[in-house]
Amino acid sequence: MKYLDEYRDPELAKKFSEEIHRVTTKPHVIMEVCGGQTHAIVKFGIDQLIPEEITLVHGPGCPVCVTPLELIDQAIAIASHPEVIFCSFGDMLRVPGSSKDLFSVKAAGGDVRIVYSPMDAVKIAQDNPQKEVVFFAVGFETTAPGNAMAVYQAKKHGVKNFSLLVSHVLVPPAMEAILSSPDNLVKGFLAAGHVCTVMGYEEYYPIARKYKVPIVVTGFEPLDILQGICMCVKQLEEGRAEVENQYARSVHREGNVAARKIIQEVFKVRPRKWRGIGEIPQSGFDLSEAYTDFDAQRRFDVSGITTEESPLCESGLILQGIKKPEGCPAFGKECTPEHPLGATMVSSEGACAAYYRYRGSAKQR
Repeated sequence: MKYLDEYRDPELAKKFSEEIHRVTTKPHVIMEVCGGQTHAIVKFGIDQLIPEEITLVHGPGCPVCVTPLELIDQAIAIASHPEVIFCSFGDMLRVPGSSKDLFSVKAAGGDVRIVYSPMDAVKIAQDNPQKEVVFFAVGFETTAPGNAMAVYQAKKHGVKNFSLLVSHVLVPPAMEAILSSPDNLVKGFLAAGHVCTVMGYEEYYPIARKYKVPIVVTGFEPLDILQGICMCVKQLEEGRAEVENQYARSVHREGNVAARKIIQEVFKVRPRKWRGIGEIPQSGFDLSEAYTDFDAQRRFDVSGITTEESPLCESGLILQGIKKPEGCPAFGKECTPEHPLGATMVSSEGACAAYYRYRGSAKQR
């Protein structure tokens, strides 16, 4: 496929692999932050092309996976209201809450709709003034501009029956939380290219300096990831801790200025709880004071809903890079895509889903 095959060239992949082997002289643990990169690594066997001294671990780079359990339950409670049209991207519908998921609400007669843009939800609200339309705003900084624009346009055009259930999380604070943990083994990062396309990479310089770790902004295709690993390993071998940009075809240092501007207009930074990890200071977005009328949590008074995680699910350790999916005792047994214990098994970017799909279940092994 044009513009894709060139980033999957096996000969170039072999050259990158040989270069990584050549420069590696000691063990290194490198974390990719993005779930899309995790799936590419497992699907294309990238972790099998690099020296055994290099361990790739999978970070909290799946926003669906880190959405707190109580927020899923809040979404289910809102979607169960007969006057509500609940809109979401499709990957949220199978994420398990404490007792059911959004597909179960839809099956029971709830008006739960899959949309492909938050602006679709605004249009639904305009077409159904007698209904309350709620969009489940989940994501990293990547999806924040679109969600911010939806609220901005709703306010501008007086669409008062539209609101957001916000679950936005931010990458740099999560990286700091991992690096400051006493259990941390990570020595370098592959930063998520799509996040940096929006936000740039200025935020990573203080992290690289403070924790003395190399951070390489990396794309999503096999050659991108292999080159990102190579750049990171060279820094580690040379004792450097710098921010480098492998994904220069898409990412600029300052990011997308217009996108950052609408984010700053509509959202404010706040502490966020991450599923399986806990609360991380200043690690998420919430609606700013000028847009609180569009806050579904307030509108439906669901913020008091709290829940407990399944004790069998070890997704928190997986999201922190402490364990790999196959190291969880429930993987492929009590936890499968048909009967998931956590979001990492059902999300299109979840690490457990990647291992189950491309490496097989525990029973198959």
